[in-house]
Amino acid sequence: MTQPVRPEDIRASDTERELVQQWLQRAHGDGSLDLAEFDARLVRTWQAKTRGELAALTADLPSTPVQSAVVVVPTPEPVKSSGGRKALRVLTTIWMSVSALNFALWLLVGLLGGEGFVHPWFLWVSVPAGAVLGAIWLSTGMSASRSTRPAP
Repeated sequence: MTQPVRPEDIRASDTERELVQQWLQRAHGDGSLDLAEFDARLVRTWQAKTRGELAALTADLPSTPVQSAVVVVPTPEPVKSSGGRKALRVLTTIWMSVSALNFALWLLVGLLGGEGFVHPWFLWVSVPAGAVLGAIWLSTGMSASRSTRPAP
């Protein structure tokens, strides 16, 4: 009859080597092993043939082996959909201020310039930006009215 194999003489699997590697990484992260020791033990981990050789690599480390890490993913908070009304109000205020300033400059140049009122150049500044802003207001107004309408 053959004698039974001792537990420390049983061949180690790759899964067992990975567990020892994680244990060593934890010990290195905690400061129990310096980088040189960690590297040397890691090399011996993957060269180990038996469970006894693996056990010797972790014998002097704290007895809490690596547990599987649980990743907690926070649930996203719902995004408030204000429709951008506040941003549009701010942009409209800026547009009106710039348009009023340009009109005032045109008016002052026309009154004090001596040549009378020249071509209304302030319109080239105000009208294109105002048209784009107006189109945005209309498009958001229509989409807001559609979303608040009750379903038939």
